[in-house]
Amino acid sequence: MARRGKVVIDRELCKGCYLCIRSCPVKVLERDSQPNASGSYPSTPVQVERCIGCGNCFEVCPDVCIEIFDLKEAAG
Repeated sequence: MARRGKVVIDRELCKGCYLCIRSCPVKVLERDSQPNASGSYPSTPVQVERCIGCGNCFEVCPDVCIEIFDLKEAAG
């Protein structure tokens, strides 16, 4: 069973450094096409089903605007 995660980014705190995008091994994150209130283009999760919950994005974020949740697989 593959590990599943969910990444949540507070777009108003994100300054758009994109360290999280570079650190993601499965390419879940991309640059948002809409700016936040401060004019920065934050990172946003786009391929959420690919997230493995590794926490790399959380670890490198200098603004502490990322949360990672561990999703439990449904027993099948």
